[in-house]
Amino acid sequence: MKKLFTLLLLFILGLTLPFGCTSSNSNLSNNNSVNSQVLNLYNWSTYIDPNVIAEFEQKNAVKVNYDTYDSNESLYAKIKSGSSDYDLAFPADYMVKIMVEEDLLEPLNRANIPNTQNLDQKFINPPYDPENTYSFPYQWGTLGIGYNLKATGQAIDSWEAMFNSKFSDKIAWLDDMRYTLGGVLMYLGYDPSTTNQVEIEKAKDFVITNQKTIAAFAPDTGQLLLNQGEVDLAMEYSGDIFQVMAENPDLRYAIPKEGTILWTDNMVIPKGAPHKDLAEKFINFVLEPEVGARISNFINYGSPNKAAIEQKLINPENLSNPGIYPPEDVFAKLKYLKDVGDSISFYDEAWAEIKLSIGS
Repeated sequence: MKKLFTLLLLFILGLTLPFGCTSSNSNLSNNNSVNSQVLNLYNWSTYIDPNVIAEFEQKNAVKVNYDTYDSNESLYAKIKSGSSDYDLAFPADYMVKIMVEEDLLEPLNRANIPNTQNLDQKFINPPYDPENTYSFPYQWGTLGIGYNLKATGQAIDSWEAMFNSKFSDKIAWLDDMRYTLGGVLMYLGYDPSTTNQVEIEKAKDFVITNQKTIAAFAPDTGQLLLNQGEVDLAMEYSGDIFQVMAENPDLRYAIPKEGTILWTDNMVIPKGAPHKDLAEKFINFVLEPEVGARISNFINYGSPNKAAIEQKLINPENLSNPGIYPPEDVFAKLKYLKDVGDSISFYDEAWAEIKLSIGS
């Protein structure tokens, strides 16, 4: 979800490998003449090891076009418009449910994806897609707090730190309505996907009351502000923080003790995809233990591939990191965001008031 701006240079260098990468505004059909077999992927930027795509191209005599988006909502709008020829997309859990309900996805032929046997049962039959009729997990992670231990002078383990006056004007919040309000709701003891208007308004009021602590609402760039010393704490996705931690030994990542949001990005096939069988072949390829491990090791997110973990293919430093692979008692406190239906209007109104009050 999320997505690793510090790897941008690596990704650009990776484009020298023999696979196609297109801009988010490109016309994919213009590239289809290059090879009789074409696979059109729609994913976050820098969210795969380029060598994985190159290997798939070589093994299958296929050209892969890699097109990118910057939000689940952008992905949804593009697929819903019917103006694309994408064969495979990577939406988050809650977006999968929305796309299923709107008949935007193809059912998967599991006979073509035998490597699903490698997946951890924790990610099978998820609430957003019971029986995995339309999706299989790609990567997973958490929403948490990145912080500079040298600046804070203490370990952080609670959402409370994001409102602590001690860190006033040195805190970056994620500029994402559902995730940010979800974190606040969990701190207040509510469900992050509540449909109760009163609870949502309490979360809004709490943020506005404590707005002096907020230095910025960062659009998935909180890790950069943290690494540059512009803030001391940042609400961010786990993998993004771990990327900058590799550059700065003072940085840490915490999963708040109150619990937080679990997200899973998934592989799905849009309705009417021109190369469905090839897309399923790619899904099966990604679910090979060695391939799945290479992707997770490259981007530092959690792998849903149990076989890759059991075969010790995951980077040992990542595997032993509780921020990437939390212990069971912590995992039990993680919750998926859910589609809230018409109650989304309560969130929209609350978010608009927060942004207006803070002047963001």
